[in-house]
Amino acid sequence: MSNEVILTCAVCGGHNNQGKHPNYPITPEHIANDCIEVAKAGAAIVHIHVRDPVTGMRSGDPVLFREVVERIRDSGSDVLVNLTTSEGARFAPGEDDAAVGGPGTTLVQPLERLHHVAELRPDICTLDVGTFNFGETIFVNTPAHLRIMAQRIRELGVKPELEVFEPGHIMFARRLIEEGLIDGEPMFQLCLGIPHASPATPEILSVMKGLLPDNANWSAFGISRMEFSIVAQAASQGGNCRVGLEDNLYIEQGEYASNLQLVERAVRIIREIGREPATSRQAAERLGIER
Repeated sequence: MSNEVILTCAVCGGHNNQGKHPNYPITPEHIANDCIEVAKAGAAIVHIHVRDPVTGMRSGDPVLFREVVERIRDSGSDVLVNLTTSEGARFAPGEDDAAVGGPGTTLVQPLERLHHVAELRPDICTLDVGTFNFGETIFVNTPAHLRIMAQRIRELGVKPELEVFEPGHIMFARRLIEEGLIDGEPMFQLCLGIPHASPATPEILSVMKGLLPDNANWSAFGISRMEFSIVAQAASQGGNCRVGLEDNLYIEQGEYASNLQLVERAVRIIREIGREPATSRQAAERLGIER
């Protein structure tokens, strides 16, 4: 087990909860500035969604991704950039015709979800390995679409972060690995506490960890009040960790957090159990990312 913990900060998410926080990162400038700030505090990776600067709603606009990434790179920060590919995967059956998407549906073809990845060539991008009930919509990632996306990500030379929300997702991710669609040592993110998916409990963390390939680099996060509990559990079991406003809006009950505060607390927890946050260079080396 390496002594260094790769800490990711998910600075803003793909769910429209911006109205629940008074200073939620929405503009490309705000998102990029948070990324730069948390990197200085110990985050080796920043996980990035973008928002419509006017409405605050989630967006898949490549122009917004470009501005965020260019601001980070122009700052001189060497933080590893991880771009989401989740936009375009939601389906809500229509009330009159269940085969036709109703309000909340964003489904697009799989390669459309990778336009910004192809243009910007980040260090990492997500690959959400599986379909499940995500709140009141269905998060749709079919085997055929996942194979198309995995192949394209491989061609682009970008490291895929295999986001898994249920034990069965790990089993399909292993199939992708067996089929040669994932290069090198795989990178897994165990996503816990999402409504209607796996809960953020020690038992589930242990089960999902036990299903991973022996050579996997893995990380875990828990949402809301379970965020720091999962940081401690993952770090103490040899894993890596994720925090950020995508997953949790509070630093204490009733007290809104900043991304910086969440990262600083995670760093303290990591050090309290005798490990150290990895630098971005250490993280890149362990994950097999050439820069």
